[in-house]
This record gives sequence, C-alpha cells and structure tokens, in this order.
Amino acid sequence: METGLYPLKFLPLMKEKIWGGDKIKNIYGIDFSPLNNCGELWLLSGIEDNETMVENGFLAETPLSEVIAMYIDELIGEKNYEEFGEDFPLLIKIIDAREFLSVQVHPDDKYAKQIGQENGKSEMWYVLDAEEGSEIISGFNKRLTQAEFVNRIRDKNLKEVLNSEKAEKGDLFYIPAGRIHAIGSGVMLAEIQQSSDTTFRVYDWDRKDSKGNERELHIPQAMDVMDFNYVGPSAKSGYDYSMNKTVEMVDSPYFTTNLIHCTEAITKDYSLLDSFVIYFCTEGSGFIHSLGHRIPINMGEVMLIPAIATETSIEPNGIIKILETYIK
Repeated sequence: METGLYPLKFLPLMKEKIWGGDKIKNIYGIDFSPLNNCGELWLLSGIEDNETMVENGFLAETPLSEVIAMYIDELIGEKNYEEFGEDFPLLIKIIDAREFLSVQVHPDDKYAKQIGQENGKSEMWYVLDAEEGSEIISGFNKRLTQAEFVNRIRDKNLKEVLNSEKAEKGDLFYIPAGRIHAIGSGVMLAEIQQSSDTTFRVYDWDRKDSKGNERELHIPQAMDVMDFNYVGPSAKSGYDYSMNKTVEMVDSPYFTTNLIHCTEAITKDYSLLDSFVIYFCTEGSGFIHSLGHRIPINMGEVMLIPAIATETSIEPNGIIKILETYIK
C-alpha cells in the first residue's frame, strides 16, 4: 500500500444560509440540491463535525484530522504542530451573498478561550465577483462610544455609522478580530480565516426566517470584543499586482496569503518554510507538481501541499490565478 504524502484535494461542504444565492452552482457547476441555496462552500475545514475529507489518492474519504494524526508535522509543519496539535488552524470558504449578511463581529484568541473556544477569528476577503452597486461594510466611519452604539442598535440607525465601501472584483479586505463587518448583497468572495465558527451578530436587517422568527443577536458579547475606533478613510487593503510573480496580500500573525497569477510555469522554493501551503484556485486551471505528483487543480478548488514539500511548481493551463496561504 502507498504510504507517502502527496498534495491533497478535498470534498467541499455546502452550507445553506438565509442570505445565500446560486452563484456557486452557476459559476462552479456544483450541484447543492436538495438545499435551496448555497451561501457558503467550505473548501478546507478541520472544525469538529464540519471536517472536509480528502478527495484524491489513497487517502480519499479520510477526514482532515485523521490525516494530521497519521502524518503529524510532516503535513502541517513542526511549529504548527507544537502550537495547534491535530487541530487544523485555518478555514477556507467561498461565500455567495444574495442578500446582506448580518452585521457582526468576531472575538480574538483571548476572549475565545474565555468562552471555551480554541481560536478567535481574524479573516481576509478576496472579492471574486461583485454586482454593480455591491458594497462591503468594514469598521465604523467615526469613533463611537458604547452608549451611542447601544442607542443606535435600539433606534435601528446603526448603518449610518458603518464604513461602507464599493466592492469590485479583485478587492482585498483584512478583517481583524473585533472589527464590525458585513458582506453586501451581490458579492461573492474567497474567505481565508482562523479556524473558528464563532460569530456575534449585531444587526440582521430585521430579517425573518420561513417561520417568521428573527435570528438571535449577541449584543453583550459583541460589545465585549468590539473595536469602536474610526477605521480610516478606507478599509480596503492594497497590494501590488504583477503577473507571473508572487504578490504579497496579507501578512498577519495567523496566516500569510499571496496572489499568484501566471501564464507561465512558476516554481516555489519552500525549503525554509516550516508550514503546509494551501493553493486556492480562483480562476483558470492547471497542474501542481509536488512530491513526485502532478495533480490537476481547477477554479473553485483548494489543494493542501504538505510541509515536507521543499519545492512545488505551478503549471498553468493557459492562465491560472491562485491564492497561496501558509503560516510563517
């Protein structure tokens, strides 16, 4: 039986959401029936009861946590294993917002541990598609006091103090824990985040479910973690786009993400990197050469490159765009 590690692809998990749409089916050809919609496509997850399973090779149908238990630091890296053990530290999604998501905030690591969670939730968004007039909310457009925040929740005029920005394909937003935020209607994006599903909902646009019930809000918890400061003139993160090169997008304590958009083969040297690497293909298709394997990757798929891979090559099928993510 084959026992060596290789680049791993995963079977996605489909999540129906009250605000979800059908772009994931229309753009990626993924049938989410019998669900009414697919608001989130979890491409790589180690969250308990929501683990993705390997799709390819002899490890097919094996949950991510079992693969980590089998290969330990060979898969995720020595330092990552020391810090996270067998808990995979990141969660990778596609989000399709037919309607506005709730206005919400996430806790940091310290607060998460106080309430019995392993991790806080800082995240990044890379806009894959945006309809005309779409927007993203990130932070406040002025400094707020807690009293004003509570009054605006009560009076339902919170949106006036939220920093709203036009969303366009290719936009990048980094959302640190504690920042109020929401994804607007008509936006589809790639989300790379700490491995956490903890959200404190602040406002849900007075929306009701099929039974006429409003979703639960978490105002006290949100106020415990909220950053009430002015976010600045823009919450978008700039990056220096360049074809056929590795372009740094986010360099945070929780993950580093780069953009690779190429029409020619690129070889990456990971010999000094003590971490797994995630390739998230957002456009085009191609092949990944690593650990003696040549494996296809298509738009909307992720591939997990084991930490023992010292060199990996990207072979575009004409053109390919990849988000490259690892932990320094």
